Amino acid sequence: MSNLQTAYYKTPIGTAKIVGDENGIQSISVIDDTIETSTETPSSLQNCVAQLDEYFSGKRKEFDLKLNPQGTEFQQSVWKELLNISFGKSRTYLQQTKQIGDPKAIRAVASANGKNPIWIVIPCHRVIGSDGSLTGYAGGVWRKKWLLEHESGSKQQTLF
Repeated sequence: MSNLQTAYYKTPIGTAKIVGDENGIQSISVIDDTIETSTETPSSLQNCVAQLDEYFSGKRKEFDLKLNPQGTEFQQSVWKELLNISFGKSRTYLQQTKQIGDPKAIRAVASANGKNPIWIVIPCHRVIGSDGSLTGYAGGVWRKKWLLEHESGSKQQTLF
């Protein structure tokens, strides 16, 4: 049994809480609480923090991390398919369900997207509504918009 370790990393759109161990990253979530960035990052999480830093500074388009998300077999298949959506691209929920091979499973796929435990790295923010709308996003639609603009190369608009 391994001991999960936690690190906090301040991003431009909230603090990322990173949880994992030598078996991989189990979760990255965004929290609204103001928690200081970890001064000492556990060795098992240092690569993740470095890659997130490169992503937010515009130097990284693909992550190369050992992932260990916890979920059902169906959720795992949905999350694995999300990894096939390239940086700067998006896909509709319907396209996503077709990729998985069950176009009738749109609600189940959307639900699994919403339960994605590894924020940004498993890019559920790249899935949009068929009409191009930024449908629900666990981290808040404003964060989804920010991430999509960040990846498209659009200049960021300030919030204030």
